[in-house]
Amino acid sequence: MKRSLLTSALTVAAALSLAGCAGAGASATSAADSGAGSVAEASVILTDGWAKAAETGMTAVFGSLENAGSEDLVVVAVESDAAESAELHEMVGDGSGTMSMREKDGGFPIAAGDHLHLEPGGNHIMLLGLTAPLLAGDEVALEISFDDGSTIEVTVPVKDYEGANESYDGGEHGAH
Repeated sequence: MKRSLLTSALTVAAALSLAGCAGAGASATSAADSGAGSVAEASVILTDGWAKAAETGMTAVFGSLENAGSEDLVVVAVESDAAESAELHEMVGDGSGTMSMREKDGGFPIAAGDHLHLEPGGNHIMLLGLTAPLLAGDEVALEISFDDGSTIEVTVPVKDYEGANESYDGGEHGAH
């Protein structure tokens, strides 16, 4: 048992050290509560992650989730202390050429060996009901959950960005 905990701790330390060397915009992964052997923890990383600066209300998180593993995964939920809630969002047309965002039913699948781009005007993570202003230079911690019960923890920098002002399908949250 002690050897397993030491191995897990060393794995996390190595991952954080490597992530620190990866350069700006890269996010570190850390050990998930579900155990050191989980599929997502061993195979999924977020690269070029960032959150849009916002004073109040809501904002979005972007980046690229890469599944280097041999099993397909589905992102099913996200949590962050920076917001009252978080949702997975997609952009959809309304038939008239106007695009709006809405919560993505069933989550975001990421095939083995593939990636999922989270980008302004496309799929993204919404942070709703910000608990404090997110200013350029701040960092946001996220816990991303997968359909196999595993999770990864990532931290992304907050950046100023003038785009990503899509309307919300349902209107209750406003633009982000």
